[in-house]
Amino acid sequence: MPFYVYIILGYLLVLTGFNFYRSRKIKSQEDFMVAGRSLKTSVMVFTLICTWIGSGTFIAGAEFASKAGFSAIWLAAGAWVGIILIYFLAGKIQTFGQYTIGDILEVRYGPVARVVGAIALIISFTVIVSYQFIAGGFILNVVTDGAISSQSGTAIAALFVILFTALGGMVAIAYTDLPNGIIIVLACLLAVPFVYMAAGGIHQATQVLDPGYFKLVNSTFGANPTLKAGSYFLSTLLLLLGVQSMYQKFYSARTPKDAKKAVVWWTLGTIFVETVVVVIAVFAYSKLKGQIDLSIPKEGGKVVLMAAKSLVPAPVGVLLLGAACAVVISTGMNYLLSPSTNLMRDIYQRFLKKDAGQKSLIALQKVLIVIIGLVAFYLATQSKSVLNSAQFAYTIYGVAITPALIAALAWKRATKAGGLASIISGTVVTIILKIVSGRMPPALAPDGDPWGVPIIYPAVIVSMGALIIVSLLTKKPKPEELERFFPKKS
Repeated sequence: MPFYVYIILGYLLVLTGFNFYRSRKIKSQEDFMVAGRSLKTSVMVFTLICTWIGSGTFIAGAEFASKAGFSAIWLAAGAWVGIILIYFLAGKIQTFGQYTIGDILEVRYGPVARVVGAIALIISFTVIVSYQFIAGGFILNVVTDGAISSQSGTAIAALFVILFTALGGMVAIAYTDLPNGIIIVLACLLAVPFVYMAAGGIHQATQVLDPGYFKLVNSTFGANPTLKAGSYFLSTLLLLLGVQSMYQKFYSARTPKDAKKAVVWWTLGTIFVETVVVVIAVFAYSKLKGQIDLSIPKEGGKVVLMAAKSLVPAPVGVLLLGAACAVVISTGMNYLLSPSTNLMRDIYQRFLKKDAGQKSLIALQKVLIVIIGLVAFYLATQSKSVLNSAQFAYTIYGVAITPALIAALAWKRATKAGGLASIISGTVVTIILKIVSGRMPPALAPDGDPWGVPIIYPAVIVSMGALIIVSLLTKKPKPEELERFFPKKS
């Protein structure tokens, strides 16, 4: 078995021991969910990078780049804009100081909004966890030259992600993300010049690939390429603006100042890593084109992993594969903790047992982590494309949660009825269109887009329309209802 495998497995075992050690320090639900609200800026930066840079970047982004070239940057660019916007809300989020976005939704829109929002989040995040498992299977399959099948690799990835998350919650996540984040940034920095030279540079790549690969929008990708590119931008933007994993990190910060400082470095790190991954994927595909059959689902997602094995020196390849492994573990942990937190805070503690003891709360959340992880593993066995899974997960969350959430924080005129209408309509429309597209003939739903129109467009129009129209038609909130979000200046 290639030495890559032993190094990666060795690293995972080290992380296992570290997480066992950290788990001993968890004494309360606050420790488990938000790391005791003690994270300093340096830890915050890398845990934010690792939360966002997952298989959506290394696998889905690579799959997109293999099919469409530099158009894949649209998938990342939505997140960049979202991070910049989040900068202005980070301090307010940290000051609010709760556990889930459900806490925010209930204060502004009532308990029903909390429950419906939790359901949408659980669906979305379970799908996101599932394709982290798939990515783990990809990695182990590639580095072992097929000795470990993708299916077995998926099971191994699921085992480690579930184990780490159940052991230590946010404490394990944040401090696992610190070394993982360093590996990701370093691997990308070192790998890109080697891949570029191995591919023969820009001159050779332009000879091998269609000219569309080097355009801002590849005219050959999707039934309506501009709409397709815009849909990726919009889906990542909306996900980033409302993603609970980020809000939990802000809740975990020591101070509002730590939260805002971390966002600045997070922005720079994310732009660097996601741009470099697209560059690596495009040039690696130009070199490995004959070895990758894009007609096979998921195949394009392996291009960065194949580059790590054949286009860069072994030490750099180990780092790059280690980075891919790190993003799967870190992102899987982050998105697995969140839905279990919602079940605990937004349903169990809110409606079933408000006075549960700390030990029983932690024990129950660990059980829920295992259950959600197993559901995600089942979904992983059914998935055909990481890119398509990512797009659906981003869409349902972005249209169901984000408009109402951002309005809660930034728009005084948003009402309870408007927020609830937005959450429900966004969720329902996305699910209905997804079911309809799956039953339509492929010619009428290319790439899963009904009649060639990506689902996110009608879904976000309905969600935001419901928010604005219903809010304006209903009585505006009372000043005391807005006090926590818009405190009076002294």
